[in-house]
Formats: sequence, structure tokens, C-alpha cells
Amino acid sequence: MARLTDDEVRQRARAIRCLFLDIDGVLTDGKLYIGPNGEETKTNYVRDGWGIKLALKLGLHIAVISGRPSEAMRKRLEWLGIRHIALDTEDKEPAYLRMRDALGLDDAQCAHMGDDVPDLPLMRRVGLALSVADAHPRARAAAHWISRCAGGHGAVREGIDLILAAQGRLPD
Repeated sequence: MARLTDDEVRQRARAIRCLFLDIDGVLTDGKLYIGPNGEETKTNYVRDGWGIKLALKLGLHIAVISGRPSEAMRKRLEWLGIRHIALDTEDKEPAYLRMRDALGLDDAQCAHMGDDVPDLPLMRRVGLALSVADAHPRARAAAHWISRCAGGHGAVREGIDLILAAQGRLPD
């Protein structure tokens, strides 16, 4: 996919009504911290969370589809106010279609931020494909726009700001 100009990205961003996110490598830094009893811990960037809350408050839907299960992340996402969550979903497209249709949207009204090969089907389908700065080369190649921030370090907030700014809804 050819990278879009800044104007083309802004034009597509104006149409976005739902931002779909991956978890590992997008909302988190992609590292899995495994404790001595097998418990898994992940870190979250507070500014990404604040951006999600802002987006929801301003009417931008946020949806999360991840290939891995994580009850800790489910609780975090629900606390942020995200209602559209599919975890332990390796084939992301059926979950995407279900959520998209439930929201009454078409592909051009959806964006997806991904970082690796499992995200490619959605990145190729949506109106605006976003990736994080440290994404796998194939995800970067499929992206219309690439954040300056790495996954788990503000990339989600940067993507939300891009969409809200293009729509003239980013507060001062």
C-alpha cells in the first residue's frame, strides 16, 4: 500500500467514526512479563488511556481486537469505557465485521492501528490504516500513516489526536 500524503490522511481521518486497536505492541510495548507462577503482566501508557477517554467523550467509538486473552486488559479497557472488546481472537476479521456492523458503519468510517502480520487483513480493509513507529516492516508497509511513538508509548494517543484534529474536534 502506498503511503498517503498528509492531506490524504487528514481527508480519510475526517470520515473515521471508530478506531480499532490491537493490544500487544499497540496499547502495550509488546513485552510480556511472566511471573514465577505463570501470571502475565502488561504495562499501559497513561496518556493513551486519557486519549481513549477523550475520544469516547467526543463521540469517536473505540474497539479493541486482540489475539491474546487478558482479563487484566479487559478490566482496564472496560474502566476506560470501551464497550467493543474481542480478546483471544486470532482471526480478527470476523470480530471486526461484527463490531462494525453493530455500529452501523462501513469500512471507510473505520481505522485500525496495528503492529504486526495478524493486523494486516484489517489494515488493508479499513479507510485509514495506522501503525506504530516500531511495527513489523509488513505492518508499516500496509499503513497509510505511522506514528512517531512506539507501541505502548503514546502511539494510540497520537493516532487519536490525528483523527480528532482532522475532524476539528481536538480540544486546545
